[in-house]
Amino acid sequence: MQKIETEAGTTGAKPEAIAARIRAAILEHRLPPGAKLTEAQLCEVFGVKRGPIRQALALLATDHLVDLEPNRGAFVASPSLQEVHEVFEMRRIIELAVVERICTAQHGNRRLKSIGESIRRERKAFEGRDFPTWIRLSGEFHTALAALTGNTVLCDCLNGLVARSTLISALYESPGRSPCSFDDHEAILASLESGQAREAAELMVRHLQGVELRMLDRPAGASVDLQEVFGQREAVTPAR
Repeated sequence: MQKIETEAGTTGAKPEAIAARIRAAILEHRLPPGAKLTEAQLCEVFGVKRGPIRQALALLATDHLVDLEPNRGAFVASPSLQEVHEVFEMRRIIELAVVERICTAQHGNRRLKSIGESIRRERKAFEGRDFPTWIRLSGEFHTALAALTGNTVLCDCLNGLVARSTLISALYESPGRSPCSFDDHEAILASLESGQAREAAELMVRHLQGVELRMLDRPAGASVDLQEVFGQREAVTPAR
């Protein structure tokens, strides 16, 4: 497997770019919970020294996507069932506020149109068995709604929670499945478009409860080939 090259050579990749690549692999379920992120192998994959790799892993640890264990190394996080409940409790609080804010502000169909297009892409990805894209788009439905509020702090909070939810689904859901239903998304969007705040809120709560309940207690395997995961992806952004 060849190293990933950059225009500036193999030693100039930014930690943020490396972290983004690892984050995408986690959120697309290409890196399972518990997978060991060996520094030496990551150095070879990304063509960098250990410094940028360690900085990238530290960034991911801040987002609760990677666990750094003394004398053992870095691992993709493995959330407990308690964390599952806590994450979804917070999501219900925040996403109910999102629904209320959208309906109160009367955003109208034009501003919601792009979200409808995203749901259609989500369905198409599922039907085409493009599971990484499907999983990503299912999370983006929720973050795109939050973006309509214009509240950047709220968006940052929900982005982190959705990322952790996606990691949780990789741990507790069957491979190739997402508990987040695009049929539910269409129903929620229809209620928002018609300004039915109470109905939209009820649908959102029911949807998030269903997502949580569909998690299965079946941890994923922790063995993974990092060269295989990253070898065919696009080059990281070189440092300036």
